[in-house]
Amino acid sequence: MNTPLPTIAIAGPTASGKTAGALALAAVLAPRLPVEIISVDSALVYRGMDIGTAKPTRAELAAVPHHLIDIRDPLQAYSAAEFVQDAGRLIGEIRLRGALPLLVGGTMLYFKALFDGIDDMPPADPAVRARLEAQAAEQGWPAMHAELARVDPATAARLAPADSQRIQRALEVWHVSGQPISHFHTTKKRATGAEPISATTLFSLEPDDRAWLHGRIALRFDAMLAQGFVNEVRQLRARGDLHPDLPSMRCVGYRQAWEALDAQAAAGPGAPLDLAGLRERGIAATRQLAKRQITWLRSMPHRQSIACDQPDATARLVQAVLQRLERATP
Repeated sequence: MNTPLPTIAIAGPTASGKTAGALALAAVLAPRLPVEIISVDSALVYRGMDIGTAKPTRAELAAVPHHLIDIRDPLQAYSAAEFVQDAGRLIGEIRLRGALPLLVGGTMLYFKALFDGIDDMPPADPAVRARLEAQAAEQGWPAMHAELARVDPATAARLAPADSQRIQRALEVWHVSGQPISHFHTTKKRATGAEPISATTLFSLEPDDRAWLHGRIALRFDAMLAQGFVNEVRQLRARGDLHPDLPSMRCVGYRQAWEALDAQAAAGPGAPLDLAGLRERGIAATRQLAKRQITWLRSMPHRQSIACDQPDATARLVQAVLQRLERATP
């Protein structure tokens, strides 16, 4: 195959088989075209969060070069704008090496930012954010939601009163700029260094039968628990500098495990961990995440959907990508 090569994206809900499909594709292409994977996952960026994020194994990471994994401490934030900058730079570097850039993941906000551009919004203001957090601690997030409804009714109407992260960001934008956050949604630009990615290169793994995906999610969560997920969260808590309001600790699974450990600590020394409750809440939250991911995907009309619950799903994905690459060959 000759350059220029297209950029291929593989998206899908959690537990849909994205990693397996990407590695299978890389293995098929290996004799004639090297592949480098760019992770499109807001949880995989964090170091020390391995089990609960279903991070690729050491063998998988060694088999194919991976990027944007383990690039942040859990104390640090990582934004969609930073992702667009990093992904755009990496796509260019990978192409210069004569390899195929393969975007793989399930953080749909990142994909949307790549496809549609990012909002030209004010950056985070730590001082304003601290004041809002203090106000929320005193008044509660429903009261903050009511304040948002006063200054930005359109945004408040689409946010739940308990959606602290988005309420805080919307109020922060208002206080910093004097404009509602919806104002910045009308004009978008692509981050410097990033390049447009054609929607025709997006392959989406989606189940025909949602029950199949629910079963996979339950099996995966049980495997995480068996692998020591609770101990992983205990180690993160033991650091002393992390808290449940951080983006890293709001990741699905980690939030529920943190809450379960809080409840155990509140019950007193020797109290057992409600493992059954953690399992139930963790699986339910993961199902909700998958539902949101599928909704995002279905809003992308140019994607090529592949039924991930079919026995030949991986083979069909590989064949579809190969056909796309052949069309791009001069």
